[in-house]
Amino acid sequence: MLGRKAVSTSRGLIFCCSQSAGKLSLRQLCRMSFRPVAAVCQVNSTPDKEVNFAACVRLVEKAKEGGANMVFLPEGFDYIGSSQKETLQLSENLTGDTISRYSDLARKLNIWLSLGGFHERGDDWEHDRRIYNTHLIINGMGHIVSVYRKCHLFDVELPEKKVSLKESAFTIPGQSLSPPVQTPIGKVGLGICYDLRFPELSVALLRQGAEILTYPSAFTVATGTAHWEVLLRARAVETQCFVLAAAQVGCHHAKRASYGHALAVDPWGEVLGDCGGTELTTAKTQAQQQTECPSCGLAVSQS
Repeated sequence: MLGRKAVSTSRGLIFCCSQSAGKLSLRQLCRMSFRPVAAVCQVNSTPDKEVNFAACVRLVEKAKEGGANMVFLPEGFDYIGSSQKETLQLSENLTGDTISRYSDLARKLNIWLSLGGFHERGDDWEHDRRIYNTHLIINGMGHIVSVYRKCHLFDVELPEKKVSLKESAFTIPGQSLSPPVQTPIGKVGLGICYDLRFPELSVALLRQGAEILTYPSAFTVATGTAHWEVLLRARAVETQCFVLAAAQVGCHHAKRASYGHALAVDPWGEVLGDCGGTELTTAKTQAQQQTECPSCGLAVSQS
C-alpha cells in the first residue's frame, strides 16, 4: 500500500513512505524499500509541442532517477492549443511522432508511462475533423498496453466564473471503459479529467479489479478551487482505491489557465502528495488485493 506519511524534499518532490520505517532519512527510506514507486507529474503545456515534450522528458528522467517505476502525465501533456482550430491542426494519430517519441522514452528508461489525454485524430479524420481525448498506458518496452477514450466531455458555461468550454464541439466521446491494466504499481483504472465527476465510472473500474484510479486532468482555476481535492478524495473513499491525478498548472495562453495541485490520495481519503509547482510527486505503492482496505477497515461495493 501507499505509505500514510509524506516525506517532502525541496523543489516540489514528495516521497510518501511507510510510517513503520521509523526515523530514517529519505535516502535510507528509498534504499531500503522494494515497493514500486509512482510519480505523478504537474506541467504547464503550451501550443509548442517541442517545449512540452522537453519539459515532460525532464520530469520522467527525474522520476526515474528517484526510483519511479511508473510516471503519470496530465491531460494535454502533448499540447494545449490557443484555439479550436489550432487544437485540431496539432492533433495526431496514435502512430504519429509524439507517441512514437514517448514509446522510445519509455523503452530507453525502462519505465511505464500514463499519458492522458492525448489529442488523437478521429477514425474519419478526412471527413469529420474531430478528435478523441485519449489516455494511453505505455509499458517499459515502449508498447501501448491500454487505450481509453474520454467518455464524459467538458461542456460548461459559468459566466460568473469566466469559464466557457464546449469540448463536444471538436471531440468525439468514447463509448466504453478500458479494463484496468496490470502495471508495476498495481492494477490501474483509467479516467480523464471530467470523468472524475461521475462516481459510477470509478465504481465500474473497481468492480473490474482496479486497485488504483488515475485521472490526468486540466481543471480550470474556478472549478479546481471549488471541487478538485474533494472529488479526488471522494473517489478514493467510496472505492477504497488509491487515486493518482496528474495535473496541468498555470497560464497556457491568453485564454486559458489551469488549477494545478497534482495529487496522490490513499483509500482513507488522505492526501499523500500535492505538487506545488511544475514538478512531480512520488509515492511508494504495493498492489492491494483485498476487497476490504486493511488500513481503514471499510468494506466497498463489489456487486
